[in-house]
Amino acid sequence: MPSGPALPKLVVLYEDNHLLVVNKRAGIATMGVTEDEPSVARQAKAYLKQKYNKPGNVYLGVVSRIDATVSGVLVFARTSKAAARLSEQFRERETSKLYWAIVERTPRGKSGQLIHWVAKDERQQKMVIAAPQSPGAQEAKMNFRMLAKLPAGELLEIELLTGRKHQIRLQLSAVGAPILGDRKYGSGQPFADGIALHARELTIAHPVTKQPLKFVAPLPAAWQPYGVTE
Repeated sequence: MPSGPALPKLVVLYEDNHLLVVNKRAGIATMGVTEDEPSVARQAKAYLKQKYNKPGNVYLGVVSRIDATVSGVLVFARTSKAAARLSEQFRERETSKLYWAIVERTPRGKSGQLIHWVAKDERQQKMVIAAPQSPGAQEAKMNFRMLAKLPAGELLEIELLTGRKHQIRLQLSAVGAPILGDRKYGSGQPFADGIALHARELTIAHPVTKQPLKFVAPLPAAWQPYGVTE
C-alpha cells in the first residue's frame, strides 16, 4: 500500500470479525478516487493489516459513505458476506440514520419533514432542486427537529429517510437554513472544521446475528466553541 500523508489515529467505535465502525473526521473522503489518495477506507485497511498482522491485501467493504466535509459514524464490512447483507439494509432503507447540524436558522418551525426532488447539475458540479419529471430526478425526504438555540444558529437533529447525494445540505439550503461552513450550498458563515454536519447515530442489524446495533459518534472538538455539548 503506497505511503501518504500522516493522518490522525483512526477512532474505532466498534469492531468484530464482520464489522468495523469508526468515527470519521471531517476533511477526509470515505473512499479515495485513486489508490494513494488519503481516505478513511485506506486508513481502516492499514489499521486492520497492522493490528492482525495480515499479509497481502486486506478486505474492506465500503457499504455506505458520508461526504468528505462531514464527520461521524461510518460502518465498513470485513467480509464479502457482511458487505452484501449491509448493502441490502442500506438499499432497502432498513437502517436508521440520525445527523446533527448547526444551521443559520430553523426551517419552517421547530420540527417537520422536508420533501424535494433533487438532481445533479453537471455544469455546477453540485446537487440542485429539480422538477419531479426532470431527467435523473430522485425524491429526497428527511425529518428534522430543533434541539437547541445557539449563539451562531440553531442545532438540528435530522432523520434521513432517503440517501441522496448531498441531500441534507441541499434540502436545508433550499428552505433558507444552510449548514454553517457549507459555502457550496449557500452558507455565509465559517466553520472551524469542514461543515457543521455530523453523522451522530446509526442503527443497523448485525449482518450475521441479526441483532440490532446502535452506534453513537461523539462530536468533534470543533463543535464546542459553538455551544454544542454531548
